[in-house]
Amino acid sequence: MSAALETRRLCKSFGALTVAEQIDFRLEPGARHALIGPNGAGKTTFVNMLTGRLAPTSGQILIGDEDITTLGQVARVKRGLGRTFQINTLFRNVSVVDNVAFAVAEREGVAWSMFRPASAYRDVLEESMALLDTLGLAADARLAVAGLPYGKQRLVEIAIALGLKPRVLLLDEPAAGVPTMESHRILEVLDALPKDIAILIIEHDMDLVFRFAQRITVLTQGAVLFEGTPAEIAADKHVREVYLGERHV
Repeated sequence: MSAALETRRLCKSFGALTVAEQIDFRLEPGARHALIGPNGAGKTTFVNMLTGRLAPTSGQILIGDEDITTLGQVARVKRGLGRTFQINTLFRNVSVVDNVAFAVAEREGVAWSMFRPASAYRDVLEESMALLDTLGLAADARLAVAGLPYGKQRLVEIAIALGLKPRVLLLDEPAAGVPTMESHRILEVLDALPKDIAILIIEHDMDLVFRFAQRITVLTQGAVLFEGTPAEIAADKHVREVYLGERHV
């Protein structure tokens, strides 16, 4: 079976500086996978290559059987690749439902033809409200994003990504900046996401990683150090030395 997302010998160099080296990676259909590594490990570079923000120096990126290495960001989204960012990129003074509705309308090809809020379109509104209801945000639909607690803002980002109907969802530090008392809700939402979506989270919160992921890839100095189950990751002495310390020994 083809991977949902795959890289083959993926490399990125800036002059003499190599920041990604021969990365072979597979995200299986429906996977719950985490990418971890210390600061400067190359995680952001890797994800930016996956999404088309950064062109690799060499290697391949595939969604299913299709080579998307040379495709732009919009084309990758249309092929089912969705992403949230480490720092939220929401329209803060716009309502929650209109933030989500714009993504749905963009997917349907009507976003830029509208001279009124995306949510004015009935089908777009109904789908957007259904997504918000699934994530427990229906009561906040008409509020401006800026008025929400930060944890809920991260959930709005996930709703926007789901509005694009991705086959593969990349979540860049979904719990970043979220108070501990709210982070459990992030995990509940991740656990409840459709099982046919392959999910890769890039996260520093190791408690969230070990509770969510079925498989973990450890990146260091631009290369894969180790990949395995959470138990295998916690037991590997090299991973502990490089990243985990003694917290999960």
